[in-house]
Amino acid sequence: MRYFFKNRLNRILLFLFFSQFVYPQLTINVSAIPSNTPSDADIYVASNFNGWDPGDSNYILTNNGTGTYQITFTPSVGTLEFKFTRGSWSSVEGNAQGNTIANRTLSYSGGKQNINVSILSWEDQGSGTGTATENVEIMDENFNIPQLNRTRRVWIYLPPNYDTSTKSYPVLYMQDGQNLFDINTSFSGEWEVDESLNVLFDQGDHGVIIVGIDNGGVKRIDEYSPWINDEYGGGEGDAYIDFIVETLKPYIDNNYRTLTDRLNTGIMGSSLGALISFYGAVEHQDVFSRIGVFSPSFWFSEEVFTHVETTGKKQNMKFYLLGGEQESASMIPNMEKMVSSLKTAGFADDEIIMVTHNDGNHSEWYWRREFPDAYKWLYGNSSLDVSNYSIRNNFNIYPNPFSESLNISRKEEMGNVKLKIFDFNGKLVFLEHISKNKNIDLSQLKNGIYFLQVFENGKSVLSKKIICEN
Repeated sequence: MRYFFKNRLNRILLFLFFSQFVYPQLTINVSAIPSNTPSDADIYVASNFNGWDPGDSNYILTNNGTGTYQITFTPSVGTLEFKFTRGSWSSVEGNAQGNTIANRTLSYSGGKQNINVSILSWEDQGSGTGTATENVEIMDENFNIPQLNRTRRVWIYLPPNYDTSTKSYPVLYMQDGQNLFDINTSFSGEWEVDESLNVLFDQGDHGVIIVGIDNGGVKRIDEYSPWINDEYGGGEGDAYIDFIVETLKPYIDNNYRTLTDRLNTGIMGSSLGALISFYGAVEHQDVFSRIGVFSPSFWFSEEVFTHVETTGKKQNMKFYLLGGEQESASMIPNMEKMVSSLKTAGFADDEIIMVTHNDGNHSEWYWRREFPDAYKWLYGNSSLDVSNYSIRNNFNIYPNPFSESLNISRKEEMGNVKLKIFDFNGKLVFLEHISKNKNIDLSQLKNGIYFLQVFENGKSVLSKKIICEN
């Protein structure tokens, strides 16, 4: 009898010992996720117990179908560190503002344990209260790039009357899609491409479709240059441009009402995004005709100059080169050198415009300010004869986001100008009359989103969204 009870006790102890490894013990319940989470997204746990793999298929949460998720597993006893992702570190969870958070920690002592958590945001999606206008959408979170065996988020801006007309539109392909439309996904401020184009549309512009392609994060430098820089990398630019020409453009033309010919197709970018846009346009003159080159990284490789000259002019083109005098010492000289190379290649004076500003620097606020003029020069008429086209001088409001103060300026003389600022609820919080370029003290404003309106001689001439970060 003693042997029977001893043997039974041993079996019970063995069962309890092994059950902690056989039967899951820890359950993590996610009770809320950001409202801008893609509907088909999988949510993963990345942790010190799975080698911090952000896309480990063994650690996908179960979708309960009620907006909640859960996962049950048995980790080792001790302190756990973890974060939630949507399959990569570029789509890791963030705080309420969409910014980086520290690792979550949990002390696990063994046995059954349940915890409830909420995911506040995704770093690549922002806080969920983005600033993109309603005619901007994410076309695909994971558009396939077969030439590079990877995927990428692609945005699309459609003209305000796209859904109510049968018109077809020209297309502009833009790099660094994160920075074009939404402050929450931008690196250091958005270009406000959508707001600017909506204003121009209201003023009579035909409209344009913008295709914004996110950069590849750590792959950005490699993808944005066909040449290799010994210090920084590069070398995948040809494959990236082939993706736009051979995969993305055919998809856009097949699924949207586009004017597919080269005369209605452009490409634009800033910094390294300008380098790859410029290269792609020269290499594929049969596809692109309108090229926006903002603060170009021509320093990356001398081959960018020889490439232009050896390729030569094959079609009429429009090159808009923009650079600021507050950028690197080589910015303006390299742009001048490129203008010379373009002319050596056979391009005429009226196919090239180089615009510089003494206050311009390497930043989104500068590119945002200058985008409307660049767009109007590139797309302002249907012909490539631009010799009689002049750039209209507009009000410049910068920086945005701003802290403490905001600059308002214009190249031409101001009339009777009144500036109004409204809070998010439509309440007037600032009013001032100005008659010249001015730095306006706004230190009294709290952090948040505001709406600025400029009146000249009693007529509203500018409305835009501004963001205070005091």
